[in-house]
Amino acid sequence: MASPKDFINYFRSFWRSAVLSIVAASTFEILDLLVPYAIGQTIDVLAEQPVDAPLQELSATAASSLGLEPTPTVTLGVLMVVVLLVAVVRAPFQPWLAEWFHWAIPLRARRQHAERTLAKILSLPLEYYDENNPGRIARRVTRGLANHTWTYPEIAGQLIPKLARVAGIFIAIWWIDWRIAIAFGISFAGIAIYSISGLRTIVRREGRLERYMENTESRTSEIVTNIKTVKAFAAEDREMERQRQRLRRELDVVLYRIHLSYVRLSTWQRTIVQSSLFGVLLITLIPTARGEISLGHFVTTFTVASMAYAELDPLSYLAESFARRYMSMVRFHEFSQLPDGQDAVNLEAGPPGANPYRFTGKVDFVGVNFGYNRDRLVLRDINLQLEPRQTVALVGRSGSGKSTLVKLLFRYFEPNSGCIRIDGTDIRDLDVRQYRRRLAIVHQDVDIFNGTLLDNLIYGNPQASLTQVESACRIARVDEFLPELPHGYYTVVGERGVRLSGGQRQRLGIARALLVDPDVLVFDEATSSLDYESERSIQLAMRSLLGTRTLLIIAHRLSTIREADSIVVLDRGGIAEVGTHEELLQQRGLYQRLHALQESGDLHSRSPVCDT
Repeated sequence: MASPKDFINYFRSFWRSAVLSIVAASTFEILDLLVPYAIGQTIDVLAEQPVDAPLQELSATAASSLGLEPTPTVTLGVLMVVVLLVAVVRAPFQPWLAEWFHWAIPLRARRQHAERTLAKILSLPLEYYDENNPGRIARRVTRGLANHTWTYPEIAGQLIPKLARVAGIFIAIWWIDWRIAIAFGISFAGIAIYSISGLRTIVRREGRLERYMENTESRTSEIVTNIKTVKAFAAEDREMERQRQRLRRELDVVLYRIHLSYVRLSTWQRTIVQSSLFGVLLITLIPTARGEISLGHFVTTFTVASMAYAELDPLSYLAESFARRYMSMVRFHEFSQLPDGQDAVNLEAGPPGANPYRFTGKVDFVGVNFGYNRDRLVLRDINLQLEPRQTVALVGRSGSGKSTLVKLLFRYFEPNSGCIRIDGTDIRDLDVRQYRRRLAIVHQDVDIFNGTLLDNLIYGNPQASLTQVESACRIARVDEFLPELPHGYYTVVGERGVRLSGGQRQRLGIARALLVDPDVLVFDEATSSLDYESERSIQLAMRSLLGTRTLLIIAHRLSTIREADSIVVLDRGGIAEVGTHEELLQQRGLYQRLHALQESGDLHSRSPVCDT
């Protein structure tokens, strides 16, 4: 749970500027009190009543320096000079000593923390993204950054200086009459305690609402991501009604629980404030009528007290704004405090230099056991060796652990026991990002960024030359559909590559992987969702890579792995069979059964339903 210290530390890098600007703003607020004081003393001068001793001494000093007699006229002149200095001369300095920093600090802090947040997003372990979708994460980050940015000017530029003004008013009234000051202090403290107590209850409601709204926006993000599925099942009405109900509940909570609570709190505050102000008027008027304090002090006391109570409205507004934003800022700090994964990003590091690693591609899985839940193993005692430039295929039923094995190879997770070695070195002893740059993977669903085809091709190797790009595209058979694109390599492929077919995205993924020149290349069910023609193109591309580097192929369609040097059959998390295609068929084990089922399925799916 975030603490007040986290909110302060958010601006820690700028603490010198923050202290300077807050002190300056508070000083200006206190200096404003000199104006009603000067007016009160002016009234005493005009009423021919004695002025305060400090003012008498200042007037005498001014008269002596000017060679004049200390007359009431000189005193009035001194008072006007005070008003001139406080109200006019300070005006051009205030924006630069206070207001400039009130926005410069949060805007600079926002840039700093936006970088840190991006580093956090890049550093979190993959399981976090299995539980939180992009909409939820984006809302938490954007609202947290925005609310910190908007809150700082209100706290540093208004709340703290106004509290300093109230403290100055209390001291000024105490100097005039300590009894009035005590009454003023008690009433003001009572109002503050009552307000804070009410706000604490409202903040708890705001917290529940924030989590509810986060879930609502998360669902909206899922609708956008899966819009094709929504439309395919004609589920628009159902999704609309679901979100409409959630939005209606949000409105009910905001309007009838939270906003209504603010209005009730404000009603009581205003009533108590006006009652307190009237009380100050009475207790100040009585000693004035008795001649115990001067008319000028009466005016000064009531004026500054009115100023103090008048500050309660903006202070209440600031407190309400802070309460509304508080939970989103708490949620942001909770996100920032999440533990990093093993590949935490170093913000001070520059762009990657030359990679010190280069492998032959020999990979050994030695006694590997792993489970996402340690009580339920997904992989059991895996002992497997991939020789340099060898092509190894992993097959098995769904859930047998094929993709999990690849995740361990890429160090997305660590084995519960055992180890994985590359060229004899435990991969846990290697720098994780440098190590991953020597691997590449082509997923079943290739991730495409909203940019040009060329941007996506060189994503893993931005320094790749056009010659290298063209060579990779020939191998991956991207050049077959390149002429169909209106701007060739510079065609914008759209969000998630929506302007490309499944087969085109797969070939793009292969070319992108080749451009990093990996020592180990993984195909994770790269052809399982393609039509026969696209599958054939991918198979030809994969065939051209045989013997060029270590290949690890996960396949459901066994037709894509017949030429593999070794086929590993996984079953229930363990290795059931190992051999070539022909050897495994002769063993008449699990692989032979899978092959027979798939052959009959392929024949059935390719036979004509009818002739016309």
